[in-house]
Amino acid sequence: MKKTILLIEDEESQRILYQEEIEKHGYAVMTAADGHEGIEVIEKHPIDLAILDIRMPKMDGLETLGKLLSSRTNLPVIIYTAYSHYKTDFMSWAADSYLVKSSDLSELTRKIKELLGD
Repeated sequence: MKKTILLIEDEESQRILYQEEIEKHGYAVMTAADGHEGIEVIEKHPIDLAILDIRMPKMDGLETLGKLLSSRTNLPVIIYTAYSHYKTDFMSWAADSYLVKSSDLSELTRKIKELLGD
């Protein structure tokens, strides 16, 4: 059975790009446009890993991270953001990985495989 990844990203074009790339590696991908949607998805579906942006409307990624981990304490989480300075925010330390967005998605897919043991 395919492992399922939840991708929480507010930019639709990036969400589609990341989803297509991750699916090429054999994963099922569920998407959410913001933290609230992401929380709803995780409450209704079994998720093996979450990827989230930090700067999003309604609920930012750090708040979303806290809520995700309070309901699913062992869920691997990758913060995938354009902003490297959030790495020093202690809230981001709860994530399993912190990656700065790049046009080369190989680092992201490598980290997914590593965290999922694939």
